[in-house]
Amino acid sequence: MKNRNRNDLSVEVMDTTLRDGEQTPGVAFTPAEKLEIARLLLQHLRVDRVEIGSARVSEGERDSVRAIIEWAEPRELADRLEILGFVDGGKSVEWIRGVGGRVLNLLVKGSEHHCRTQLRRTPQRHFDDISREIELAAAAGLGVNVYFEDWSNGVRDNFGYVYELAARLRELPVRRMMLADTLGVLSPEETTRAMEWMTTAFPGVHFDFHGHNDYGLATANSLAALRGGAAGIHATINGLGERAGNQVLSQLVVAVNDLSGRRIHVPEKELQHASDLIQSISGKRCAWNAPVIGADVYTQTCGVHADGDKKGSLYMNKLMPERFGRNRDYALGKLSGKASIDQNLEQLGLSTDLDPEVRQRVLTEVIRLGDKKKVVTPADLPFILAGVLRTPIKSRLQVVDVEAVSRLQSTPRARVVLEFDGVRTEATASGDGSYDAFVKALRKCLRHFRLSMPRLIDYQVRIPPGGRTDALVESTITWALGNGRTLVTTGVDSDQLVAAIQATEKMLNLCLAPVPAAG
Repeated sequence: MKNRNRNDLSVEVMDTTLRDGEQTPGVAFTPAEKLEIARLLLQHLRVDRVEIGSARVSEGERDSVRAIIEWAEPRELADRLEILGFVDGGKSVEWIRGVGGRVLNLLVKGSEHHCRTQLRRTPQRHFDDISREIELAAAAGLGVNVYFEDWSNGVRDNFGYVYELAARLRELPVRRMMLADTLGVLSPEETTRAMEWMTTAFPGVHFDFHGHNDYGLATANSLAALRGGAAGIHATINGLGERAGNQVLSQLVVAVNDLSGRRIHVPEKELQHASDLIQSISGKRCAWNAPVIGADVYTQTCGVHADGDKKGSLYMNKLMPERFGRNRDYALGKLSGKASIDQNLEQLGLSTDLDPEVRQRVLTEVIRLGDKKKVVTPADLPFILAGVLRTPIKSRLQVVDVEAVSRLQSTPRARVVLEFDGVRTEATASGDGSYDAFVKALRKCLRHFRLSMPRLIDYQVRIPPGGRTDALVESTITWALGNGRTLVTTGVDSDQLVAAIQATEKMLNLCLAPVPAAG
């Protein structure tokens, strides 16, 4: 049961997105989704271990777990797959053996309160049942790790109970003892102290820490557990899990790598892709300001900060966006300064050598729009600049007309008339919705001119709070331009489809014809 890390500085990571993460309200992965997530975790994120499911849950769970194991076997990854099981007289052992599993993560009561209240057993009876379960698993050829459920309250209320449980397990074929802050109640100081009790009492034993985020302290507690001697940490992608969720994998990776003097061997550039995939599959979106993977965490809004970055990277920390395959942005609005304008013009490839008076007028217009709470994106700058210079942008491409038909009992269709450099063409297409049909017809028109359009990666619709059915709609679309660059365009209209068409047309003209340099 000794530490199996690759070296003393390595932290072993067990990801439980497929098991504990599936306890998130409203989240249930299909077998195909679970296989895709397992592949992501093992081949792209390269986590040390993956908990892929729970024994005896359902036939769907059996099919999912078996499919993952069958995929992993020829790739020699099956030893890194683990399955939660229970003290149930060998039923979990039989289930895991039946699907081809190799490792049982046995759930036991890590606090006397849980033992006596939920199981209605004495500690001695529970310890005897655990011992028999482990012996059955070992006889069946399974490796065994043991979860101490509610360990955090166990060490608070009666450390003697926890000590006796661990002492019994140390005499059995157990690989790891996995200590769970099941209710997310520990402080970092308590976590370090409790982990030190365990590692001091049982030197050489491999302890994992399994943290929950009810007080927003999961990452702090994971670092505290490492200070106390833990060898491994559990996490989920995007912190999926019940209530406030589990330890967030991306936050764990950067916190350990940057703040602990230790190392997690997960490729940091894969973290954003993993987060995006899980958001898409689970339907659970991350907060805009979520560390590492939030949509706005590499965006500077204050003009003072933009100026400091331009002069000497004064407002940057170790969490550089390039580490994660992203880019830094400088938001535009009422807090913008001249440096914000310059940073955005430079990123768009436009001239920053503007007359001071022109630049001030551009800044004034950006602030005016920001005061009205309009979202000002970098893609709006060419249009603002053109308006200030009184030289309107000549649109090479124009959506002349769109006819969209959507009925309850038929597939939506759209007819698009497109003009490019004075030449018109039109096309029709069907799609899963009016905008999808429009885009498919638009692509046909673009192919006529041997043009293509970027990939859409996000589509958001916003109306004013308390807006009526006739309120203006703002459609904001994010496009992937390649080389890690993105472009955000917006359209505003009382018709959602028209607003989305405006945003799309704006994007195409920005890609085709940037504003001429002014000077």
